[in-house]
Order: sequence, then structure tokens, then C-alpha cells
Amino acid sequence: MAASPAAARTIIENCAIATVDAHDTEYASGHVVVAGNRIESVGAGKAPEGLENVVRRIDGTGHLVTPGLVNTHHHFYQWLTRGLATDHNLFNWLVALYPTWARIDEPMARAGAQGSLAMMARGGVTTAMDHHYVYPKGSGDLSGAIIGAASEMGVRLTLARGSMDRSEKDGGLPPDFAVETLEGALAATEETVKKHHDASFDAMTQVAVAPCSPFSVSTELMGQGAELARRLGVRLHTHGSETVEEEQFCKELFGMGPTEYFESTGWLGSDVWMAHCVHMNDSDIAAFARTGTGVAHCPSSNARLAAGIARVPDMLKAGVPVGLGVDGTASNESGELHTELRNALLINRLGAHREAALNARQALRLGTYGGAQVLGRGDQIGSLEAGKLADLVMWKIDGLGHSTIPDPVTAIVFGAAAPVTLSLVDGKPVVEDNHLITVDEDAVARTARAESQRLARIVAQG
Repeated sequence: MAASPAAARTIIENCAIATVDAHDTEYASGHVVVAGNRIESVGAGKAPEGLENVVRRIDGTGHLVTPGLVNTHHHFYQWLTRGLATDHNLFNWLVALYPTWARIDEPMARAGAQGSLAMMARGGVTTAMDHHYVYPKGSGDLSGAIIGAASEMGVRLTLARGSMDRSEKDGGLPPDFAVETLEGALAATEETVKKHHDASFDAMTQVAVAPCSPFSVSTELMGQGAELARRLGVRLHTHGSETVEEEQFCKELFGMGPTEYFESTGWLGSDVWMAHCVHMNDSDIAAFARTGTGVAHCPSSNARLAAGIARVPDMLKAGVPVGLGVDGTASNESGELHTELRNALLINRLGAHREAALNARQALRLGTYGGAQVLGRGDQIGSLEAGKLADLVMWKIDGLGHSTIPDPVTAIVFGAAAPVTLSLVDGKPVVEDNHLITVDEDAVARTARAESQRLARIVAQG
């Protein structure tokens, strides 16, 4: 649907543009016209003459304009527990931190969401995703707190309503008091979808069904969760094939590897995306490609937890949808997705494909259209095309960090983190001159610090 003829227009001109469309169309000097919440036109040179209702005209000299970044995996609450268990592998890290995470409440969840969202939005993320799976009894409306924080900031959100029902007594990793019952998890997830999911083209909030992982969730919750998601018409998300320990766990408990287990429980399909997928063999990748199952690649977290190098080049060659994820900030303390463009490229070049693994434009595509595709929103966001939603970023590339890198896309991927002069979400400014304008960054930092300290005191008191 095109924008209304009476819609207010914003024009950006004289900028380099990487559209990330199907043809990777780029302009050395071009324009973008935004009308209301839609992109009206993108092209070379100046914007068309005679446009009405122009409320803002921006000279984009020295900038690259790209689609907004799309984050496909995160755990917002972990903003409160950064810098802990820094020398642990995944399983030991989880065991160390689950007792702390199991004490979160509604104010903590909101503060963690505000901090995580602020860091991402300031760095060019226009669509965020949160996989929240810790719902302690009596902790309040955690999903509502997370959605409220995203709404206040003006960022699109996919909330993956997570759950756990396999605790230590059942052979899982979470403490017994940190999990839900099978029935309780399914009922609460359905309630969250019905209350908050918006299926419209320009939705600001969507909800997915997201049991946490094979080692924290029963087979019944996996299978019935998939049935619930498909009955409600929403997407499915979980962690998959993250470590060699997970693969061993699945073989010991289920008699099969993670991908086989996921397929047996209904968890492969074009409506599914999984985080990490580090330890995938050729048949696993073929199964994902055959079914259209997506992957959230989290290079920094994978390195932080010594999980390994995901076979992203092989996945892309096979046709697997791949996007980028920050992952929780207890395993990626910076919390910034734009650094993942660079890290995805560099880390994958340490793998079998070496310098041919990924290039700058492939990395940018992972962080934009790839993420939109993984979240099921490839027709709405992720590229700069007429009729799509006006989610875009202006990166300043004429300063000290980038001025001697001649190619704009190379500058923002290979170079230092580029400042964001402007970020639009749904046609509305969220970032101006490298600062959030929808929330007070200092207030967010103070609140998060206070809630982090309160959480530490609660844990210390037992």
C-alpha cells in the first residue's frame, strides 16, 4: 500500500545509498523520499521536483544510507548481569548465572530491556528481538514490561515468548524454582500472543513462540509449542546446535542429534528460526535449506563462550536464511549489532573458506534483509525499496574513522563503528546526531545500574 498523497515527506539527498535489494543496487550519490511511514522513492541524484508536504530536507553529504539493522536474537534482561562468568563455556556459564536470572522481576525486566534497546537503537537497529524465557513465579508482567520499553523507544520488536520446564531435577540446567510447568508455559505463551501480536504490515510488535532450548525444555513443550504457534499463526524460535556439549546432551537424552530432534518435534520449517547453529554438519544444513528454517548468527557471543565458528558461508550457499544477533549482553557485553557486521565477516574468515568466506556486502545483507527474512518480515523491512516501511539509517563516514576508506559499505563493515546521524523507524526519528531522542540515555543508564545492584543484593541475601 502506497503512502497517502497528503503524507508528510522527509527527503534525504546527496548521500551514498546501499539499498540491499535483490540486485544490491547502490548509488554513489542519491536520494530517499519518505512519505508517512513508507519509502516513496529511492534513486540516483536529487529527489523529484515538486513534491508536496515536505517537512524536512536533509543534506546527506558524507553519509551512507542503508536499511535499518534487524536483530534476530537477544536476551534483554541480561543487561543487568554483564561482565560476569567471563571465562566460562556455555553450560558452565548458564549454571553460574541461572540462579541470578531466576530472581528478576518486572522493574528489572523493564530496566534490562531499556538498556539493551537503547544500546542497539543508538547503533542503527530499527527492529529488535528479545528471547525472554525466565518467568519466576510472582515476578509480574515481564512480557508487558519488555514490550512497553520498546514502544517507548519507538523501535520495532519481535518478542519471542520463551519458556523452560526442564529443571535440574529433570536433568536440565536451570534451578527448579526457575522453570514453569508445561501447562503454565503454554497458557501464558498463548495469552501473550493473543494480547500483543500484531500481524499487520506495519506492526510495531510481534510475538513468537520460543521454548528455550533442548536442555531446558521437555519434548512435550517443544512439540506442543510448535502446534500452538501454528494454530495461532506466529513464528517459532529456539536455541539450536550451539555447542558440542549440546549435541552430546541430545544424543544421550534423545538418541539423536539436535537437527534430527528438532525435526521429530515439528521444529523445522519456514516459520522457524534458531539461534547460533554453530555445530551443523552437511545433512543438518541441507535439512535447514530444504525446510526454509532460518538461523540467527551471533558471532561475538559464539566467540565469548568458545562455542565455535558457525558455517555461515555454507548455509548461505545452500539457501538457508541467515540474520545476525547480538545475543544476550551477559555473553556480548557491548550489546551493539553494528559491530556484528564486522565480527561476522572476520570470524568467518577464520573458518574453512578463509578470505572468501564473506565480503562487506554479504555482511551488510546479514544485518538487514537477512534479519528481516528470518523474522518473516522480508516484504516489509530490510531493504530500501518503494512501498517498504521507512526504517533506515544514515551513517556518518566522512570523519576520522572512515574518511580514507573509499567504498562506503567497506567503511561501515570493515571500519570502526560509524556514528549514526539519523535513524528512522516507521518514518519517525529515533536517533539524531548519534543520540537517542525518544528516551533519556542517562536516565536509562541510572535505572539499569540501580536494578542491577538490587538484583545482586537479592542474590547475596539468598
